[in-house]
Amino acid sequence: GIVSLISLAVLSYERYCTMTGTMEADTTNYRKTWTGIVLSWTYSLVWTAPPLFGWSSYGPEGPGTTCSVNWHSKDINNASYIVCLFIFCLVIPFVIIVYSYGKLLCAIRRVSGINKGMGRTREQRVLIMVVVMVICFLLCWLPYATVALIATFGKPGLITPAASIIPSILAKSSTVYNPIIYIFLNKQVSKML
Repeated sequence: GIVSLISLAVLSYERYCTMTGTMEADTTNYRKTWTGIVLSWTYSLVWTAPPLFGWSSYGPEGPGTTCSVNWHSKDINNASYIVCLFIFCLVIPFVIIVYSYGKLLCAIRRVSGINKGMGRTREQRVLIMVVVMVICFLLCWLPYATVALIATFGKPGLITPAASIIPSILAKSSTVYNPIIYIFLNKQVSKML
């Protein structure tokens, strides 16, 4: 899950850099791609390894069919880890995504000011795609984060195993939605299909 969140942030930043860069994209150089992949996995490993070394712990999630961070433990060791996960693995990636897509939209607006007709249509398509991606990101991860925070800081038993199933499924399936959105809302990709 964290790899998918960080990957979305890295992809949004890379998309911003590619779209606003002055140089033509080099499709034969995979250095940036590998750097993004290594960065995503390394950052994720940094935030998923601590429970293995005593900062919080892993345990069954929801009805016991999946494993996740122990959201129900109320000690300070666990609570501090949950807060750090929330900040560094949800809030910061979300800020990067909003920043990158926001800057991309600003760049497209500047260009559309020069090319009124075609620029306006492209700006609207990109705006729709960005809004849909950000909404899907929030719909997938915000319920899961909310359930985790309520389970950690709320009254014991407030989040039942049954109540945690849908947020867990949404979060774990989030990696599927971005490529689908990109394929259906990107005119260049749609033409190739």
